[in-house]
Amino acid sequence: MGLIESRALVQSLSPPLDHLLATQLVDEFVSMERRFIQRDWEPAELDGGQFSEVLARVLYHLDSGNLNPARDFGKCLEYVESDAVAHTIQPRHDAIHIAKVLRTIYKFRSQRGAVHVSPNYKANHMDSKFLIESVRWCMAETLRMFWHADRDKVASAIRELLQFDVPCIGAFEDVLLVQRTDLGVDEEILVLLHYAGEAGFTRRQLGTYCMFPSQRVSDALKRLASPEFRQIVLMGNDRYRLTDLGSRRLRESLADKLLLQ
Repeated sequence: MGLIESRALVQSLSPPLDHLLATQLVDEFVSMERRFIQRDWEPAELDGGQFSEVLARVLYHLDSGNLNPARDFGKCLEYVESDAVAHTIQPRHDAIHIAKVLRTIYKFRSQRGAVHVSPNYKANHMDSKFLIESVRWCMAETLRMFWHADRDKVASAIRELLQFDVPCIGAFEDVLLVQRTDLGVDEEILVLLHYAGEAGFTRRQLGTYCMFPSQRVSDALKRLASPEFRQIVLMGNDRYRLTDLGSRRLRESLADKLLLQ
């Protein structure tokens, strides 16, 4: 499974989340990530508001026990923040922290003009980055609070949520395909290992997925793992994964190549 598959994440969250709300939440999160990676700033800002609405309904449902997929954003958070009602989510400050961040996302994108046409504002990278990081924090907190799985598994999922999505990789049953033709062998390996997340890929898997001759793949793996590069590492389970240096190269030099051509 590359990074975190949407369907698997929904299944992990529901229950306790309602399945429809969990699906909407993950879909909005993935949509916003994709928009941000594609440098489509204005839709990314709009998606932040939609994500906030869904997560507010999730919090209201889990805190009150009442499921209302259409409940107003403000009314949902008023309940979560109220001192006059009974609350299921404990400790209360966990839900209140998320509520405050959601209010900031919702208000910010509205007042900046992302919702309405404004002659004085144009969506930009800095505002979108603020919103995507806020959404990522809310999503990570949601996993921490409501995904009742092994702690290490949840921690790993949270770390993977903070990585780029990889639109250029297509999954066709049990075959992965890098759907770009302008990558060098080193670049294709780095993109594949980024997709693999913390699990990494074996040499055999990389040989299957990487569309270069076997010897070139082997040479590239040696080069990327060499003392001069140190961008990948061979782990004790015979799987390769990215190092921090490899991840930095992706973010700084190869982000555009994660997209479809």
